[in-house]
Amino acid sequence: MAVVDALSFDPWDPAFVADPYPAYAELRERGRVIYYEPTDQWLVPRHADVSALLRERRLGRTYQHRFTHEDFGRTAPPAEQEPFHTLNDHGMLDLEPPDHTRIRRLVSKAFTPRTVERLQPYVRRLAGELVDRLVEAGGGDLLSDVAEPLPVAVIAEMLGIPESDRGPLRPWSADICGMYELSPSKETAARAVRASVEFSEYLRELIAARREEPGDDLISGLIAAHDEGDRLTEQEMISTAVLLLNAGHEATVNATVNGWWALFRNPEQLAALRADHSLVPSAVEELMRYDTPLQLFERWVLDDIEIDGTTVPRGAEIAMLFGSANHDPAVFADPDRLDLTRPDNPHISFSAGIHYCIGAPLARIELAASMTALLERAPTLALAAEPRRKPNFVIRGLEGLSVTL
Repeated sequence: MAVVDALSFDPWDPAFVADPYPAYAELRERGRVIYYEPTDQWLVPRHADVSALLRERRLGRTYQHRFTHEDFGRTAPPAEQEPFHTLNDHGMLDLEPPDHTRIRRLVSKAFTPRTVERLQPYVRRLAGELVDRLVEAGGGDLLSDVAEPLPVAVIAEMLGIPESDRGPLRPWSADICGMYELSPSKETAARAVRASVEFSEYLRELIAARREEPGDDLISGLIAAHDEGDRLTEQEMISTAVLLLNAGHEATVNATVNGWWALFRNPEQLAALRADHSLVPSAVEELMRYDTPLQLFERWVLDDIEIDGTTVPRGAEIAMLFGSANHDPAVFADPDRLDLTRPDNPHISFSAGIHYCIGAPLARIELAASMTALLERAPTLALAAEPRRKPNFVIRGLEGLSVTL
């Protein structure tokens, strides 16, 4: 059994967080599955294994559909964290069939190719307006001025959240997502609990209002589906709305700023993109691969599984390293080089299997819209100051990205 050297893989080391990719190369050399004692997880660093395990039914995002905490050899979360876990555990990302299948079937109606395609003009118009404001100001923070407001507005519009109520959405999301980091602190947990309570209370009131006056939005659609016999509890509606907001913008925000920071560090690639805007679709895919916004995705082992001769037992937790898989030289030629024309790019930034990101087509539209607007309306966009990396490992992003014209 390979055991990782904590000096090479250290999710709490700022130097590792700044650039985890050399450590990933070491992990891939060490083996296909490596036990990491500090988090009691089995790390999987290679693309082929990550891709296969995302589709493996002996693994699950939860185990509570089959086992109690005691049966599974795990300790129940602290009672004071109950609001967060109630909210989190009823969203489809942390459910397994049949509940996952039932909820995803209902939500997927809002993310059909035709529905997403109809959103394109709205997304492009909003991206253009945000970039115009950035240009008028002579620059600013690409994170707060463009990357954040675009996807938050789009998913809030889909959910039917009034514009006047959208201010707390991003702070609530950030506090809740803090719990997805490895070994979150008590302070992080307290913020997540508070945000879970406040967000849930807001959505409970919004659902009540939509019952009285339905609209042309996703929450109204979920209520209608429930009334027509597709049972969805109020908690499932609340958890689904929160998941869609969090997942619907978190990756897009971080992919935007990670991507532009990568472009500024690779000026020849940025110049090629500015010279040929038809590269935008392949650039979106390559930037998602090159500096992956979600670095790690966890699964519980529901039944013993063997990986490369090592038995990972039931009750263990597997950590699939998306960032490492996306830099695996067995799949990507010269993986540490940014290549916006990369012809074959099977990155797994949107996951795979039954938990493949339902909003991936929308995320691609948003990323392409903001990139195109910046290329067309801010052709002299330049970095104004070296950005600071967020201390998070699992959700990879920047504190901000200061730009000038």
